[in-house]
Amino acid sequence: MTLSGHGDDFGKRALRREFLMVRDGLTADERRAAADALAGRALALPEVTGAGVVAAYVSVGTEPGTLALLEALRARGVRVLLPALLPDNDLDWGVYTGEDSLARVRHGGRMALYEPGGERLGPDAVTAADVVLLPGLAVDERGMRLGRGGGSYDRVLARLERAGARPALLVLLYDREVVAHVPEEPHDRPVDAVVTPSGVRRFR
Repeated sequence: MTLSGHGDDFGKRALRREFLMVRDGLTADERRAAADALAGRALALPEVTGAGVVAAYVSVGTEPGTLALLEALRARGVRVLLPALLPDNDLDWGVYTGEDSLARVRHGGRMALYEPGGERLGPDAVTAADVVLLPGLAVDERGMRLGRGGGSYDRVLARLERAGARPALLVLLYDREVVAHVPEEPHDRPVDAVVTPSGVRRFR
């Protein structure tokens, strides 16, 4: 099914509910195994192996787990940037210095996020990243990503484009979240690759 205009927005909302329901059905053991496999796959990517700066995020709830990956990157000496949500839904950034440095922050009625403690580097700090890990709920065969709907990473991608920055854009998902098609809007941008527990798929 191909949707457009306001239908895109409706289609995205329906798909988000569907993917979140499936995630909610995963057991803790399934989520742990997926997180370990994702870390191994991501760490073996040439883009990640050669990266000096990686912009990432701390998974929450039933998202594919990222903490094992963050720790492995830090152990390699990679500078890992983590987002902090601003009141306008844009993202500031700070450096990840270990799990004990994370602060649990609730923004209004939303799910609590884990954000970096310490100095804030500003929204433009992401333009220095060699790799940007994007959260998502699905990606399609063209590399179009279905996000959570808050628009924070649309701003990040627009900021990278304005700065002429060309980091590798990677999305971390469960295997069944690679689908034939997700609705897109004019501002949506494709990712370079999706990493799932069973493998890596490149789009460009």
